[in-house]
Amino acid sequence: MSHKSNNDVPCWGSDAIAKTLQGLELNYIALNPGASYRGLHDSLVNFTHNDPRLLLCVHEEAAVAIAHGYAKVTGRAMGVALHSNVGLMHGSMGIYNAWCDRVPMVVLGATGPVDATQRRSWIDWIHTSQDQGSLIRDFVKWDDQPGGVTATLHALVEGVSRAGTAPRGPVYINIDAALQEKALDAPLPEIDISRRGAPRTGAPVPDLVNEAAMLLSSAKKIVVLMGRMSHDYTDWTRRIALVERLGAQVVTDFKTGAAFPSAHGANVGHVGYFPDPEAKAAIAKAEVIVNLDWLDFGGTLRSVFGDRPVPAKIISATIDVHNHRGWVKDGGAPAPADVAFLNEPDQVVAALAEALEAEETVPLPALSLPDEVKDGTMTSQDIAVLLRRDVNKRSVCLIRAPLSWTGADWPVSHPFGSLGYDGGGGIGSGPGMAVGAALALRDEGLKHLPLAVLGDGDFLMNASALWTAVNQGVPLMIVVVNNHSFYNDEVHQESVAKERDRPVENKHVGIVMNGPHIDVSAIAQGFGATSYGLLTSPTALKEAISNALEVVESGGVAVLEIEAAKGYPPSMVQAMRSAG
Repeated sequence: MSHKSNNDVPCWGSDAIAKTLQGLELNYIALNPGASYRGLHDSLVNFTHNDPRLLLCVHEEAAVAIAHGYAKVTGRAMGVALHSNVGLMHGSMGIYNAWCDRVPMVVLGATGPVDATQRRSWIDWIHTSQDQGSLIRDFVKWDDQPGGVTATLHALVEGVSRAGTAPRGPVYINIDAALQEKALDAPLPEIDISRRGAPRTGAPVPDLVNEAAMLLSSAKKIVVLMGRMSHDYTDWTRRIALVERLGAQVVTDFKTGAAFPSAHGANVGHVGYFPDPEAKAAIAKAEVIVNLDWLDFGGTLRSVFGDRPVPAKIISATIDVHNHRGWVKDGGAPAPADVAFLNEPDQVVAALAEALEAEETVPLPALSLPDEVKDGTMTSQDIAVLLRRDVNKRSVCLIRAPLSWTGADWPVSHPFGSLGYDGGGGIGSGPGMAVGAALALRDEGLKHLPLAVLGDGDFLMNASALWTAVNQGVPLMIVVVNNHSFYNDEVHQESVAKERDRPVENKHVGIVMNGPHIDVSAIAQGFGATSYGLLTSPTALKEAISNALEVVESGGVAVLEIEAAKGYPPSMVQAMRSAG
């Protein structure tokens, strides 16, 4: 049998792998090239003809973050290829973010050759690890290192299915370099990909639906905590209908993105990264609390009730327990429940809306615009006002917001209004997630302006992700709120200094980037984006926003670097300083 390329008949192990990846419709594989998967790289280029499409990235962590952002918009997995053990270590922080954020992702690894007699001197030895998947096994849903080509094909199909099965998450498939470069002397068995997809979660148990409906029907004070919800418009309107039918109050979470319209009167408190005093007061007075996959529901109850029993009845809808592990405590504190659904939250909303005959209501009024900003050093809130005023005629997808914002700064009116945070709190993910989400918005035909507002520290850690956006013609606006500090830790150091009666004025040491000045705009321009220098006044920012919108609407990447005062909202500061 000839081992030269022959139509669509796989001649090498990597040809068969590439053909299977094509059939799995991952669309893209983000990568930084490496010799451990040189066979697969060749097959993706020359056998399946760049399908899935290769997205060249300057760093592995950016590659993973791009796939993360893509999944936040589409709900589907994208592929990522990480070179041997070194690429996996580079990308591991991004994988952890994806794990905590419960987004699907298929990470392709490579090692070896596992057969030591086939290794090249030096480089193959340091890039071969025993049980390479153990590096990340504690924060992926599943991993495999198949021992043959056919087994690799089955592992890929299984991996895509598991990644897309709720609760979703990243999977890792480590492919022996020797298998990729193995010549195929006989046809491989066909794999029926169509019959191996992700299973859907079963419908809520009818008895539980009836029990929950009875509790809700008899209660006068109901608080619904909306956590990880879908971006589906039907689900969005159904949530509104159920809340109105119940006369409930709603608390939402800035970390998990848009779940309920900001203009609705049912909202209580200002949505933030942590509930504010008004939201906590409502929870404390509730007769029934509904937990819709709220992040750390137990921790939130503890912040309200301390160690006292929760007097309200609790209805809980989440399947997150399936992803809880021993190594990381991302499941949060233990939480009680009187009616516990092992379902995705929008499935339970749908069942309750039907049982209670909740009907869709009239559209909400448009969000009002804030007042103008006076001249002077801009706060994060001033920046939000100027952005909202100048993009008000457009539907915006806020891909990322800084820790200094709350929902009061960025109200939402549709399910893509904001995408939330990064899951694992891994600083440096912002640029890559912005690129991935903007790519998905473009490909899905969603007419929302892709906007990411990042801190300077987050941007600087992975600014190279911009290059991929420019290279692929992905329209994107990034705003860098530059306070020249890893400010989060200034808050922590101030708290410790006060506790120990030490000088608060030293809180900036080892935290503030006070020299030399880092030219964020020059960095952005170096990666091919359009930027306008450090913007220090509202007038300059308004002009830059206008210019940036033209750049984005023509398919370009614009980066606005803004001089900003330091500061966090009170709910954020309080949560950082207290375990309760």
